[in-house]
Amino acid sequence: MSQLQDLPYSLLQFYTTAPYECSYLAQRLARSQVATPGHLVDALVYGELVRQGFRRSGIYTYRPWCDQCQACIPVRLPVADFTPNRSQRRTWQKHAGLRAEELPLRYREDHYELYRRYQLVRHNGGGMDQDSREQYGSFLLESQVDTRLIEFREAGVLRMVSIIDRLSDGLSSVYTFFDPEIEHASFGGYGVLWQIEACRQIGGDYVYLGYWIRDCGKMSYKRQYRPLEGLIGGSWRRLEEEDFLHLG
Repeated sequence: MSQLQDLPYSLLQFYTTAPYECSYLAQRLARSQVATPGHLVDALVYGELVRQGFRRSGIYTYRPWCDQCQACIPVRLPVADFTPNRSQRRTWQKHAGLRAEELPLRYREDHYELYRRYQLVRHNGGGMDQDSREQYGSFLLESQVDTRLIEFREAGVLRMVSIIDRLSDGLSSVYTFFDPEIEHASFGGYGVLWQIEACRQIGGDYVYLGYWIRDCGKMSYKRQYRPLEGLIGGSWRRLEEEDFLHLG
């Protein structure tokens, strides 16, 4: 194990997992670097880790650490520089009837049922479509950082749920799931736009959007939010069109 030198927490250490099947790119093996011990990863530490390319799944904090692959690019959106395009403005207007409410981070049966439907329709066969209530809870409802659960309803009907972490410099998008059976709804796009606006409201600088992978279709939507910054070679910089063609 080795310590992360630029964090003032001498007990925070890291280990690298054994290779496992990549969830994003076929025929590839992945590895992760995991921050331990987990109880030291509080909101302050986690914010620093996010700025160095980490994410979390429940209380598990990790970043890609693959042997021969650099395809996963951490990305963030500087909200002060974002201007929605025509399509995004239409999406925002389309969902003007959605009402967002922040709720305590705890289990709700209707949220789990929506999650199950979303996984079965959007990610069938991906493994998460078989998640039990316990797996759902450990993935989204276990947190040691400043996590917000936002539900979105339309005329009282649950349409979408977003899990978001608040950081010292903005927001980190953890996971969003929504009603998958309404065609052309663009709930996911609206969720990103809502987080951008929420970040502005709290005076944040960035919305961290996780990883972008050039050859992974389900990550392609992140390219639509410009300007986008990527963590390249240990430094954040603005991604240009040529980066989207060549990175990874």
